Amino acid sequence: MNTLKLEIGEIKDIRKVRRIEQILNKKKGVNHVSVSASGMIQLHWNGDDSIPSEIIASVKKLGFNIRDIKENNEHSQHEHSHEIASKYQVLGENTELYFAIFSGVFWLGGVILSFLSDVPAYSATILFIIGAVFGGVFTFITAGEDVLRGKFEIDFLMLFAAIGAATLGKWGEAALLLFLFSLGHALEHYAMKRARKSIAALSDLAPPMALVKRNGELIEIPIEQLKLGDIIVVKPNSKIAADGVVIQGTSPVNQASITGESVPVDKHPSDHWQNENEINKLLPEHRVFAGTINGSGVLEIKVLKEAKNSTLSRLILLVKEAETQKSLTQHFTDKFEKYYVPIVLIVVITLMLAFLVIDESFEQSFYRAMSVLIAASPCALAISTPSAVLAGIARAARQGVLIKGGRPLEDLGGLQAIAFDKTGTLTEGRPTLTHAIPFGNTTKVELLKIAIAVETLSDHPLAAAIVEGGKKELGNIEISKAENLKALTARGIQANWEGGLVHIGNRRLFEELTGKEVPEEINFKMTALESEGHTAMIIHKDKSYIGIVAAMDVARPEAIKTLAALKKMGIKRMVMLTGDHQKVADAIAKTIGITDPMGSLLPEDKVKIIEQLKQKVGNVAMVGDGVNDAPAMARSTVGIAMGAAGSDVALETADIALMADKLDNLPFAIGLSRKAKQIIKQNLVISLGMVAILVPMTVMGTIAIGPAVVGHEGSTLLVVLNALRLLRYEL
Repeated sequence: MNTLKLEIGEIKDIRKVRRIEQILNKKKGVNHVSVSASGMIQLHWNGDDSIPSEIIASVKKLGFNIRDIKENNEHSQHEHSHEIASKYQVLGENTELYFAIFSGVFWLGGVILSFLSDVPAYSATILFIIGAVFGGVFTFITAGEDVLRGKFEIDFLMLFAAIGAATLGKWGEAALLLFLFSLGHALEHYAMKRARKSIAALSDLAPPMALVKRNGELIEIPIEQLKLGDIIVVKPNSKIAADGVVIQGTSPVNQASITGESVPVDKHPSDHWQNENEINKLLPEHRVFAGTINGSGVLEIKVLKEAKNSTLSRLILLVKEAETQKSLTQHFTDKFEKYYVPIVLIVVITLMLAFLVIDESFEQSFYRAMSVLIAASPCALAISTPSAVLAGIARAARQGVLIKGGRPLEDLGGLQAIAFDKTGTLTEGRPTLTHAIPFGNTTKVELLKIAIAVETLSDHPLAAAIVEGGKKELGNIEISKAENLKALTARGIQANWEGGLVHIGNRRLFEELTGKEVPEEINFKMTALESEGHTAMIIHKDKSYIGIVAAMDVARPEAIKTLAALKKMGIKRMVMLTGDHQKVADAIAKTIGITDPMGSLLPEDKVKIIEQLKQKVGNVAMVGDGVNDAPAMARSTVGIAMGAAGSDVALETADIALMADKLDNLPFAIGLSRKAKQIIKQNLVISLGMVAILVPMTVMGTIAIGPAVVGHEGSTLLVVLNALRLLRYEL
């Protein structure tokens, strides 16, 4: 199956989204079409190579200019103007709102004049007509475009109802209908624009220009011209122009736009930035992202990604695509409307002919039919779910959580269990010095000085942990250098330090050196540390045991708080999946609050456990790094990638990506999902409830067109405003 993605610019009317889907889905060879309000069309097709060009032609025929095309991973850009409808915006982007206000003013003037006895009756009628014209301009434009395509949508039905009222001499009610319908549309567009601004604002984060070093000079060029390996200079308090690695300078960087982190992260150079094989393994403090804001220092950055492939560009694209991924509720409402609208039209036509079988005039039957038509129109239902999904995705993106569509947004709130990968998810992902225990007359300072001096010569990951942790503890104490390092395979290392011979290693090394077992006190302490998951090493100088140092991959600082919050939210089981020994898994689980630690697992074992959990408890999420956990994430109800900023693989594989390496964003995401589901249910009750109330009342003649319009448009606006509450969600 092939994929075609088109960017056509913002679609102001959410109902137009469904119309585009219906039209394109009928094209031969097209399997599925999804359209987002932000103007992203995602289309899957089979068949000959002419289909994309036919689809593009159809989209242009619908009145849209194509800004961007992505077909089968080949990317080409076309910059064009906004929607063709923009040519009608004679008073700016809020023209429709101004016209609605003018309509309301003239309608109100007509109402006032109708109560004045000394004013000719036609004066009020003239004002009603002017009000109807202002209120009907955009309704007429949209309805006309639909009719030319052979479609009769809600705008046509509203216009038809207004014309029907006018032909019966009820100009006041016709003007009221068009005024409220146009006002509802304008306010709906205005409110939806607020939700989209959170997403559109991402596009403005990256600066248009960058200062780059070329041929020994510092020149300013557009970011689109940056090449891999370029060195850019970022001045204090300015935006960073590209994803890259810091090669010179130190400065705090505000990454909130990408990762949602509220506290700036100190950035500084790495010793390995020139090593191409090491660049992608660099820690977060060495890497920067386009669109983030530099602090007080000057930074020099080596560009690692072109502008079109930056994390920011990928984030913008994925958020837009996310809106095309519909939830189960959205699919339900689409199917419901598919059968509901024809039924409404049949009922309306039947009511128009009611004068043939009951004792009333054609005017009465026609008027009641128009009232029912207005009352039964599913405007609020059509917009109730998409507006909530759009607002939820936008709010999550602001927090540094990328939710890739309506389905994961809804599924996340219904989780009964969460499975976590251990390394890099619940733990830091790298060993850390945890213990330095001196023996005999040795002080802790002396023990650490020996360990740092010798391990500085080693390239083992545990050595780096001991050196880093030891230096943090000792501060600026001067340490003399060791020399003559020798690796002792499967046992440890040895080196000369301050005239003595130092050995660091496991029990086997010292049993060979001394010809006897290590002292009982040391063996007891080693066993205790190992049972808790630590890797412990004995330090020996000349003929004396100096002490023990231990390191392990420790739990993240936020892990305990996060798991406690998840438990409080009602998550029944929290499972840890790891390839490490079961003892290590048990030790970590005990300290952070995991309910089910599972160790010694292969990747296929993780998949089996996810399947078993789904059968036992229901919806299950898998939280991992998006690479080696991809199979388990794919089998889970919701796949969640940790630390996805800068990781293309994590962004692609997960349903939800925590952009910062922050586990504590998970409770926020689940809480947002639950709030979104709650608001979607409320919107469905409001929209369907209003129809259930208004239709019987209009059929029975209890209310006229005026109250039906007020109820109909009021419910449409209410569901949008209710959905926009998600933009202010806080856990």
